[in-house]
Amino acid sequence: MIYNRLSAAKVQEALQDTPVVLIHGARQCGKTTLAQMVGKAQSYHYISFDDFNQLQAAKADPVGFVQSLPEFTILDEVQRIPELFTAIKASVDRHRKSGRFILTGSANILLLPKLADSLAGRMEIIHLRPLAQCEITGVKPSFINQLFSADFGPVTNTNSHRHLGESLADAICAGGYPAAIARTAHKRRSSWYRDYITTLIQRDVQDIANIKNFEILPKLMTLATGQTARLFNAADLASPFSISRPTIREYLALLEQIFLIEQLQPWHNNRLSRLIKTPKMHATDTGLACALLGLNSKTLWQDKSLLGQLLETFIHQELRKHAGWHEEALAFYHFRNKDKAEVDIVIEQGRQLAGIEVKASATVTKNDFKGLNKLKEACGSKFAAGVVFYDGENILPFGEKLFAVPISVLIPNK
Repeated sequence: MIYNRLSAAKVQEALQDTPVVLIHGARQCGKTTLAQMVGKAQSYHYISFDDFNQLQAAKADPVGFVQSLPEFTILDEVQRIPELFTAIKASVDRHRKSGRFILTGSANILLLPKLADSLAGRMEIIHLRPLAQCEITGVKPSFINQLFSADFGPVTNTNSHRHLGESLADAICAGGYPAAIARTAHKRRSSWYRDYITTLIQRDVQDIANIKNFEILPKLMTLATGQTARLFNAADLASPFSISRPTIREYLALLEQIFLIEQLQPWHNNRLSRLIKTPKMHATDTGLACALLGLNSKTLWQDKSLLGQLLETFIHQELRKHAGWHEEALAFYHFRNKDKAEVDIVIEQGRQLAGIEVKASATVTKNDFKGLNKLKEACGSKFAAGVVFYDGENILPFGEKLFAVPISVLIPNK
């Protein structure tokens, strides 16, 4: 099934005034499909560096290879041949025309400074994540606009605000990779995710790094997944292995570079000295996380501690996806002080800040807003709104600019 990707408009817009547009994100998240769909109208020529012959030709003579390309070209999996970036830069400088190249990459070149710098000022980068729930159901989202306008006014469509129950665990376990959610049976979907990790680590990691013990990466990835939505702790992750913490950090950086995990940095305020300054770890897809942890929707629903962790990651990733097509730039953080008042997700838009707290239960109380009230005090007039997501049916006010909002707002009906 081909899904309507909401990032398509952003890609098309970038092609109007930028010579090179890079769509990067995890392998199999839909980059190639999006690039070909956008490029179809202008008859872009398509080349994939998963093709051995194309890869060898480009490596042998990067400059000649780029010079031989048609004016409008898609180059797929470009991280496999970093030598090409300098040749693309030279070609763009000789013939500067908007939309010349659409690149896709399954590794984050922003973490390879020489590559990112070579196309500075010539390239726009669009991060494509796995499918959002609203892309799966085809319902246009509005939550971030509502959040920053603190407008959760009268409910007009009660069908969209519903108690999810065990279906919430279903959504978390399914994840957002198109090929995985096409498999309705849990066993078949888990098999796809496990094979995906094996292939990714055996091929993509070795394309971008020369490491000795790459066979430990699957186990490290599973351990990191078990720490999702927790404060980052390198010592805990290093303890099962007979390698140093700095080496573990390098390996985790590789997993981050191929978009399997990411860190959520803490929000700081110069006036507050009692803030925890440790980042949080998040898996980038909860379906993949559940497969690695051996969870199905039934076992996840029964384990309330893991359900809470994975639900926080699920909502964090959904909001990150929404940010990808939001008109304004958004930055994401978490908030925690030394008195253990915390906010799971802090979103910054310009000079405004909004807070999100995530709760897996169907009830919500004033005490659930403790962290949001601390954040509100800390940022004063910059505070746009605070939301506690819960598994209920109604949007409820809990004070000025504070709301309880059903999780189902992010999981619309088809």
